[in-house]
Amino acid sequence: MTTTPQPGASGSGSGNGSGHGHGHGIGAHAGARHRWRLSLALAVIATFFVVELVAGFLAQSLALLSDAGHMAADVLALSAALAATRVATRPDRTGLRTFGSYRAEVFAAGFTALLMVGVAVFILNEARQRIGDDVEVASIPMMVVGALGLLANLVALALLKGGASESINIKGAYLEVLADTIGSVGVIAAGALVLWTGNSLWDTGVALAIALFVLVRAFFLGREVVTVLGQHAPAGIVPAEVEAALSAVPGVTQVHDLHVWCLTSGMNVATAHLVATQGRTDEVLAAAAGVLRERFHVEHATLQVEGADHECHRTDW
Repeated sequence: MTTTPQPGASGSGSGNGSGHGHGHGIGAHAGARHRWRLSLALAVIATFFVVELVAGFLAQSLALLSDAGHMAADVLALSAALAATRVATRPDRTGLRTFGSYRAEVFAAGFTALLMVGVAVFILNEARQRIGDDVEVASIPMMVVGALGLLANLVALALLKGGASESINIKGAYLEVLADTIGSVGVIAAGALVLWTGNSLWDTGVALAIALFVLVRAFFLGREVVTVLGQHAPAGIVPAEVEAALSAVPGVTQVHDLHVWCLTSGMNVATAHLVATQGRTDEVLAAAAGVLRERFHVEHATLQVEGADHECHRTDW
């Protein structure tokens, strides 16, 4: 993705111009680059989900069943994330999606956050119903399956960690598996405590702790999704600083109608009107695009350069 000036691309005899960045191809797309990680993680988690679900019913362990439920959410979240990477890089044959389908990944991350909330609410409700009941929990099988689940989750975490910092979609899947990893640790701890004390309430207590942890992670992921869909400024970019940097470009006398947002992970977009001294359109475009790209990591910018005597029809919203 490069931002290159195109002199005279907009306006007619007004000294206007635009700088456009294109090329959001598959090779530049973070989710697509790490698709293999999602595929392998999905295979590992889906295989172990069946094992844990059966073991949970046989051991009558709420902690184990809650972890299996969370692992089922993992399977759905990873499947949605994998599907989203394919949708995001699919060519638009309609001509209507001018920004492509990249935000499919953001919606997948939102789906993951909702799944996490659903699992947490289910666990909380089951724990509430079990409080006061005398349930015999098979602690040894519970600990063995919990340990195997921990191993499966650690493998999936190792696979997803490489892409979690680049894609909100993979980050959502990573957080889902991370919460499940904590759940596996909780299952092992609950099994050990039940075995040591003979009190099955430890199983319920650990399940409650897992549910609360999942809710917290879901909140932070959901907030990040809302930030992208609400077209807020990308994390780490302060619009006032962008405006100041563009104003400092030689030849620029004023900056207005500045907008900067995140299309999806790794794809920051900006638009701005730059008032420049007469005859410096090409120079201003190249310099401004360079500032956005190098200082703020905005690879796709649309810049309109106006002369000081040009009447600009600004937006009124």
